[in-house]
Amino acid sequence: MTPDRAAGLAESCRALAGGEVSSRVLVEQALARIEGAQATLNAFRIVRAEAALAEADAADRELAAGGRRPLLGVPVAVKDDMDVAGEPTAFGCRGDFPPVAEDGEAVRRLRAAGAVIVGKTNTCELGQWPFTEGPAFGETRNPWNTGHTPGGSSGGSAAAVAAGLVPAALGSDGAGSVRIPASWTHLIGIKPQRGRISTWPRAESFHGITVNGTLARTVADAALLLDAASGNHDRDLHRPPALVVSDAVGRDPGRLRIALSLKPPFTAAAARLHPEIRALVVELAEKLAGLGHVVEEADPPYGQIGLTFVPRATAGIAEWVREAPDPALLDPRTRGAARFGRLLGGVPLRAARRAEAVLHRRIGAFFGSYDVILAPTTALPPPRIGAFARLGGLATDRAIIAACPYAWPWNVLGWPGVNVPAGFTASGLPVGAQLLGPAHSEPLLVSLAAQLEAELGWHELWPPRRADADSPAA
Repeated sequence: MTPDRAAGLAESCRALAGGEVSSRVLVEQALARIEGAQATLNAFRIVRAEAALAEADAADRELAAGGRRPLLGVPVAVKDDMDVAGEPTAFGCRGDFPPVAEDGEAVRRLRAAGAVIVGKTNTCELGQWPFTEGPAFGETRNPWNTGHTPGGSSGGSAAAVAAGLVPAALGSDGAGSVRIPASWTHLIGIKPQRGRISTWPRAESFHGITVNGTLARTVADAALLLDAASGNHDRDLHRPPALVVSDAVGRDPGRLRIALSLKPPFTAAAARLHPEIRALVVELAEKLAGLGHVVEEADPPYGQIGLTFVPRATAGIAEWVREAPDPALLDPRTRGAARFGRLLGGVPLRAARRAEAVLHRRIGAFFGSYDVILAPTTALPPPRIGAFARLGGLATDRAIIAACPYAWPWNVLGWPGVNVPAGFTASGLPVGAQLLGPAHSEPLLVSLAAQLEAELGWHELWPPRRADADSPAA
């Protein structure tokens, strides 16, 4: 274990339980790394230094007394759309947000597992975009090349984990917002089944398209954090049957039928897969075939699934905007999306919700022929910082569709997906691929991801520590 980069989540748990290190030391090291990287990466909106150290001391007393909990004493971070008692939940926005009184259910469960929450990570305004920039906090940058975005909207969590500031972090995923930044920072990103991790104090988030998920450098760590955060509040709308996903790590997934899907789903604007990403995803498919799986090119019958996404997304934005202390401070694109959401919040929203059952049947039937889908996570490598800054609403939407047309259908369906690293472009930028499954398939996806990880060893790579890491890249 070295102080300049966080040890993995499971490794930290073992060291703490074995008395090899104290929680105080791990938290002090994490806080020092966060402080040292903040001017460069800007991953954190809030750092809970004093509170985290007090919680670490309490964890050390519990460990000394023989206490054992799954994450006892380990520092982790959460995205700034999650309630942490005593801190504001600004969700990327400007304004005077009051501190909240109680932890959200996901944070409460992390604390119950013994985790120390060192801070809240940056996210774009209301989680709308695949970049993490805004006037409320500035630009969050990619540890692999600080001229580029780490993605969004869980970009702060991804940057923090990729740089080794913390071993793992929670994010949220409403259109790929865990999987996209995971792909662009060389991480594992698990978007679980809807309801697997509670979104309380919201009974559901963005009308069911947004779920909480995990980011880590290894499959085992992402699964461990998922298990710790999983569970429901009594008033959650979605309560899937309980699973222990960590048990699937190292389990033989068996010989699977895998559909390689390279065609973008239905979009209202042009989207074209970058040739380097295509080649890397095809190479990953060949690796899966070499592991004994049957891999065929096939695309799910998405149809016009996008028509069911937009009302839910924009109506959700409208709800958050109503709660903002000063909506005039919000990005004009946010206010425009909220106006659109208010128009779609009645009959179109109800129709979009009803259509989900039809989509479940139609796309679910595809899994009669295949066990897993392998698809690109994004169509393009991570854009440069500021690429979206001066765009209007429609131009931003078109740019997002061009960059990220692959992730959002699984938010409509509410089913699990896992980003795995697919490699790097010629200019050294990370990209990823998604393993997608039907309802409640997290164990299968995690088992397959862990099999790939054991073969490819992607977790052994770290962002470069050299001056040219900040040089321009294509």
